[in-house]
Amino acid sequence: MVQKAKILLVDDRPENLLALEAILSALDQTLVRASSGEEALKALLTDDFAVILLDVQMPGMDGFETAAHIKRRERTRDIPIIFLTAINHGPHHTFRGYAAGAVDYISKPFDPWVLRAKVSVFVELYMKNCQLREQAALLRLQLEGGGKADAGDAKEPAGLLAELSARLAAVEEQAEALSKQLDDESADAAAVATAAHLERKLTGLRRALDALEPGTGSSPSVPSQN
Repeated sequence: MVQKAKILLVDDRPENLLALEAILSALDQTLVRASSGEEALKALLTDDFAVILLDVQMPGMDGFETAAHIKRRERTRDIPIIFLTAINHGPHHTFRGYAAGAVDYISKPFDPWVLRAKVSVFVELYMKNCQLREQAALLRLQLEGGGKADAGDAKEPAGLLAELSARLAAVEEQAEALSKQLDDESADAAAVATAAHLERKLTGLRRALDALEPGTGSSPSVPSQN
């Protein structure tokens, strides 16, 4: 069973949160509400999110300040943030949003189809990264175990390597398709860069896995997933 990604929706107005939920419900992911910057930061302490939709104009801690806190935390600094604003104050205001760490800055009223498409890209990238971490964890277990397994409790090394290779191949194929889709749609530079980073990690993991094949020498180190 594939675990759903979590999307954090941050807005002080309930009607705006309801509208976002209506737009994003078609993605069939887990939507989490936060009515303030403080509430958003609390949610980020315990849960992992694929992307954050953050309203700029909020009483108390506004979107810019909330984003600054998110980017200062090691756990959350890499989560993509899409700013939403009802007021367009010109290029300076938009630049402040990007300077705060946003990957996109959308003025209301926005096109529901465009917003859904942008969010879906980051959800897909998040899911691919989760799959990659799972493959890396299996590979680390194999390396740490030195290919030894208890009888009846684990697969033979050759069988495990074959399964790992097949799973990694599936992720590689999906990542390649996603990269082509981003190129075709002239996607945001941040999304393209994230996809490229994912492909580099996949390449490193493939090399490590290939080196485990019989006759290739000593066991390699597993590439970092940070």
